[in-house]
Amino acid sequence: MAFPRRYPPDLVDAVVQRVADARTVKAYGAVTTVARQLDLDPRTVQKWVTKATAPQAQQADRGGNGTGPWEFSLHPGLLRCKFCRQPAARSETADAPPAYLCGNDCWPRPLDAVAIADSLGRAILRHAPRIVPSHAGTSTPPHLAALHAHRVLTCVTVGATARDMTLTWRAAPLANPDRWETERAQRVAAARDLTIGDPLRARQLLHESLTGVDPATAPPHPVHTEAATLLAALHLRLGDLDAAIRWAEYAHHSADHLYGPTHRCSLHALHLFAAAHRRAGHHQRAYHLYRQLGEHHASSDGPCGHRTLAVHATTALVLHDLGHCQAAQDLLADTIATQRREHPGNPITARMTHHLARIRQNCATNSHHHEDGQRCASPFATALIAITPALPSPPTAQCQEGTPTP
Repeated sequence: MAFPRRYPPDLVDAVVQRVADARTVKAYGAVTTVARQLDLDPRTVQKWVTKATAPQAQQADRGGNGTGPWEFSLHPGLLRCKFCRQPAARSETADAPPAYLCGNDCWPRPLDAVAIADSLGRAILRHAPRIVPSHAGTSTPPHLAALHAHRVLTCVTVGATARDMTLTWRAAPLANPDRWETERAQRVAAARDLTIGDPLRARQLLHESLTGVDPATAPPHPVHTEAATLLAALHLRLGDLDAAIRWAEYAHHSADHLYGPTHRCSLHALHLFAAAHRRAGHHQRAYHLYRQLGEHHASSDGPCGHRTLAVHATTALVLHDLGHCQAAQDLLADTIATQRREHPGNPITARMTHHLARIRQNCATNSHHHEDGQRCASPFATALIAITPALPSPPTAQCQEGTPTP
């Protein structure tokens, strides 16, 4: 009885790549041709190719560093819609795979980010393999090669499907990032892993990675944006509020420029910016930032989404900090009603209710009166009531249809 044959992964990857190269020359019969050349069973080769090109296999396949292809994104602005020529935005949610969206809704559905990275990576490995760092004896996965796409491509336009792709090549590849930029990225990656266990060491690494970067004047940069976001969160956690405000402001403006206002990085930086101002006692500034954050969440998650309602509740607390008790109570009560209706049983409702009871108890203790719209606040609060966001009290069609939640 013959033992089943086992093939090393390097051989399997090499065969799959050879089939992909053969398909660029001949559309049909590539699997059979490669199998005959290497004296392999065509059915076995077909299984390898099918497994390598299936989206599920691509997502389950992890590299030696513990990362998967969905954790890598293309350089901002490289991918554009074929119809409106606008940059595509990357979308990442907990209940859906990463995808690219057209801001003008030209595409009938989001495009799979894994499939796009795989196609770009294979094109780069086929036409410009020298720009991709490689290690002896190992083959470079296509999604890692896609990280270097901006060095050889000026633009990638995509139509309604991921296969409808046009590549615009540069006359000459861009040079590799210098050693200093590489060290910056390495320090940021190390600090990211230390933020929970050793925040002081993480803060030191982030300061080193941002050496020479002035948050007031520095241009947008992906590595600097991530470092500034991590550093702002650490400063906020450690109580250095002035530094937290400076770095959160840079991270917010930089991420907004690079990725758009509704990207998760932009929203996270904006939340840090608002929280830092609130902790520092800048309640008026915090109020406007939280309102801006709520509008972004409402546009992406819907007016009844978890994050939208959470921001509304925080906005109510800021209104109370400003002395606008009645507006805070009204907004928080409407938020609680919507939360109970749309997300019954969510534990955050109890926290909102506790805050509302605390505000009411504070008003009772200080003998505040709110009949006929009276306000126990400064004149500035009178202007705020006119722009306080209103929540839908009765069930609306938009909420009943269901909105995406984080």
